[in-house]
Amino acid sequence: MLTRDLGARIAHAVGTGTSTAARQAALPGVVDTIATMMAGSGEAPPRILCAGLAPLPPGQAWECVGARHVDTASAALINGMAAHVLDYDDVALRGHPSAVMVPAILALGQDLQKSGRDALDAYVIGYETWGDLVERERDMHPIKGWHTTSVFGAVGAAAACAYLLGLDEDRAAHAIALGATQAAGLMSNFGTMAKSYQTGRAAQAGVIAARLAAAGMTAAADVFENPQGFLQAHSPRGQVDTTAPVRATGAGWLVEQRPVSVKRYPTCYYTHRSLDAVLALLTHTPIAVEEIATVRVRISKEHATILRNHAPRTGLEAKFSMEFALACALLHGKVGLSELTDACVAAPDLRDLMGRVRVETVPADSAEWNGAAAFDEVIIERHGARPLHGDPVAHPAGHASRPLTPAQREDKFRDCLDHSPYRAATDTLLRTLQTLDDTPLAQLLSFTSSFTSGPHP
Repeated sequence: MLTRDLGARIAHAVGTGTSTAARQAALPGVVDTIATMMAGSGEAPPRILCAGLAPLPPGQAWECVGARHVDTASAALINGMAAHVLDYDDVALRGHPSAVMVPAILALGQDLQKSGRDALDAYVIGYETWGDLVERERDMHPIKGWHTTSVFGAVGAAAACAYLLGLDEDRAAHAIALGATQAAGLMSNFGTMAKSYQTGRAAQAGVIAARLAAAGMTAAADVFENPQGFLQAHSPRGQVDTTAPVRATGAGWLVEQRPVSVKRYPTCYYTHRSLDAVLALLTHTPIAVEEIATVRVRISKEHATILRNHAPRTGLEAKFSMEFALACALLHGKVGLSELTDACVAAPDLRDLMGRVRVETVPADSAEWNGAAAFDEVIIERHGARPLHGDPVAHPAGHASRPLTPAQREDKFRDCLDHSPYRAATDTLLRTLQTLDDTPLAQLLSFTSSFTSGPHP
């Protein structure tokens, strides 16, 4: 029943679309993902991916590493990995929905000659499907070892692609079921190249699932509600609701009610509340590093479990280290793309300061954030002076309840493009994205090929 009803909702939207408000709510996720994808295009992991897959089959879908047109599945994989590799992509639905769905939508949409409006509608559908499923679970999938983004992303991307293909109820249900059977991704890969590969694979899985369903391939008609199906198999303790009806969208789509949170820092989102606390403290109380005896940070045990790299050696590992995040903020006054490098992580002064950070766990008692404390808190103990207490932070800057201003979002976009080989395309791309509804997807990124000369060094 659940699987069928999810398919029916996709098929119904094929005939009606979503809404202007829903598309407007989806746009920030699309724009932010394109920025992080471009920024990630020159990083080693997606370049290694392209080298390992060479030669790529030609096609109509644009991929960001070599600025080439390739087949849809390859473009979704490459762009999905690039969008997630810097961990700068947006956050919602207990994961990173845009980094999976946007690459899949762009790749298939370009192949099908779809418009920006079609892409935004597809995003709304994928987001709705992802949210309907992930929020049936009481516990945190990462505690069991599942990478929520890549597990649920395969289904969300399949739903979005099923919409683009105009599938009927039965085939849309088969598409998301085929996405579900490809779902995979492990928390143990956090801090390695494999983490972003998992995200790229989820985007690719969504494209493949929908195209196979369109061609007539079938899957279990009860794959989500079955006792041995997707939801139960991934549930940490089996406390998952498989019987509640699908969410009604008459009062608005999920993306309108719970939009994405745009990340301010290119580190794991579980560091962001503490980073806000420290950086706010620094704005009115300058702190010399030599003054600091200990930095105490209070977060939930669940979040501390994810931030498992206590002495990172690489920029990738540092993204999942509270010790690095706070030491970097205190030493440099910021945590940006330029700080997430192997050289920065290896600097003796930063490593010394990391050794003074202490993580203390508190109950996960947030009423609105699964697995989080009600707020995170930072206390800096100083030699010969009173401790400094940062203000408790419940919602980091960029959270849907504390959104970045349009100027801040544009600053992030420009920072990402500055970090990429496509810096010269920034203004043109920004203007194009402002009228995405009316833009053919085939034209959206193709012009960027003139700003680069093949695979990045």
